[in-house]
Amino acid sequence: MSDASALRSIRAWPIQEAVRLADRLAARGKTEAVFETGYGPSGLPHIGTFGEVARTSWVRHAFTVLTGLPSRLIAFSDDMDGLRKVPDNVPNREMLARHLGRPLTRIPDPFGTHPSFGEHNNARLRAFLDAFGFSYEFASATDYYTSGRFDAALLRMAEKHDEIREIILPTLGPERRATYSPFLPIHPITGVVMQVPMEEVRPDGTLVWRDEEGRRFETPVTGGACKAQWKADWALRWYALGVDYEMSGKDLIDSVRLSSAICRALGGEPPINLTYELFLDEHGQKISKSKGNGLTIEDWLRYAPPESLAQFMYNQPTRAKRLYFDVIPRAVDEYLQNVERARKTPMPELAANPVWHIHAGRIPEEAQSPLSFQTLLNLAAVSAADNAEDLWAFVRNYAPEASPETHPFLDVLVHRAVAYCQDFVRPHLKPRAPTPAERAGLEDLLNRLEDAHFAIEALPPGAERAKAIQDIVYDAGRREPFAVPQPDGSLGVGRAWFNALYQVLLGADEGPRFGSVVAAYGIPRTLHLIREALARC
Repeated sequence: MSDASALRSIRAWPIQEAVRLADRLAARGKTEAVFETGYGPSGLPHIGTFGEVARTSWVRHAFTVLTGLPSRLIAFSDDMDGLRKVPDNVPNREMLARHLGRPLTRIPDPFGTHPSFGEHNNARLRAFLDAFGFSYEFASATDYYTSGRFDAALLRMAEKHDEIREIILPTLGPERRATYSPFLPIHPITGVVMQVPMEEVRPDGTLVWRDEEGRRFETPVTGGACKAQWKADWALRWYALGVDYEMSGKDLIDSVRLSSAICRALGGEPPINLTYELFLDEHGQKISKSKGNGLTIEDWLRYAPPESLAQFMYNQPTRAKRLYFDVIPRAVDEYLQNVERARKTPMPELAANPVWHIHAGRIPEEAQSPLSFQTLLNLAAVSAADNAEDLWAFVRNYAPEASPETHPFLDVLVHRAVAYCQDFVRPHLKPRAPTPAERAGLEDLLNRLEDAHFAIEALPPGAERAKAIQDIVYDAGRREPFAVPQPDGSLGVGRAWFNALYQVLLGADEGPRFGSVVAAYGIPRTLHLIREALARC
């Protein structure tokens, strides 16, 4: 079996998308794939922007490995769109209000840093993409329309004007149907993007229309004198740029269908599309910027590294996921576990691991941690560590060879764990009093740890010491009502024992392997913690 054939059999979604794309190119005789992601530059980049570009980049990398063919990713900004309303989060809002309806690149920058508002937001978008190391070609709608790069496609759209109207009209209400045209001329006097009916669309690409004052204009579709309506504009880009692949959210399913029909009417083949699901808040409600019920990318990066956000975005893109603060620790630890597995896995099986996609096949050596993020959170909580230096003191109990210099990724996790613990863990910790059965188990655990203290301290710090402690924790829990009979006749320990440890000692509902926490926290401090719990009424 060839390497490409072996890779095709991997059931990782980016690879399966790459297979679809490879088959499309083979059928069409193309030797380069064009990917696209699109942006409305009236707003700032957000966590969904990261998700769409990251996911597209993973498919692109898989396509490259699968086929060896070149590809391009075009990050297209619709900066010629008319400003519909003044954003709430910008200065000089009164000035912007005087420019409503004009293309964003023909409106002064309210921040005063760029020639136009559109260029300011484009710069923000590019800085955002660059910060995450994405490889892309930036494209401005204003540049493409005014430079003539869309002229041939626009003339083709003028030829197909009536056919395109017939595609869109059934989806519109009576009022909108009366005025719809795929073309939006730019008013030659006011500069406003006009949404008016066309009196005539001539074969040479001339638009004949009137403004609200009844003035008659003849506008060419070429040279940036007009732009296309949203769904027609999307189709225009696909047709003109030869786009082979583009993702979009579930809310754009109808737009994909209509834009695909327009693209075919122009004589093009619409790209392969992956529809990804939208994010939900902790209550299962759709995240909305107006409601403010979402998690921003700045929020995530305050509490966890970007690799964990990539891990979250990788998982099941076609299923709705809850995006709120509680998912962050799980995403970090899932990433760490996948990195550990990846180091032991050869190709092509490695391509089934998310980190192979996240890191484009080059998993960094420093992406590792001797302690899980959840363990770091528990340590930060039980130790009341207020800063990274305090938490590092406990980390060194477990991994004395580690330091911020030798383990930079762990240092990032330590800093993020302190911040996350302060904001989300410690305020909710409410240790409860033990039940009689739990009290008996804790007393046994206390005695066993005291007896084994010196023997455990003689073991090397790290996993071996943590395992010895975990064995003691198991032994103390093999009692009613925590013991669970095993198929071989021995007694195991049920989840209730470990839940009791976390609820009584830390005030948390659950946590990672308790032996790792104790190994890092230290047996003397743990003994004190147990005595405090036993004294609790």
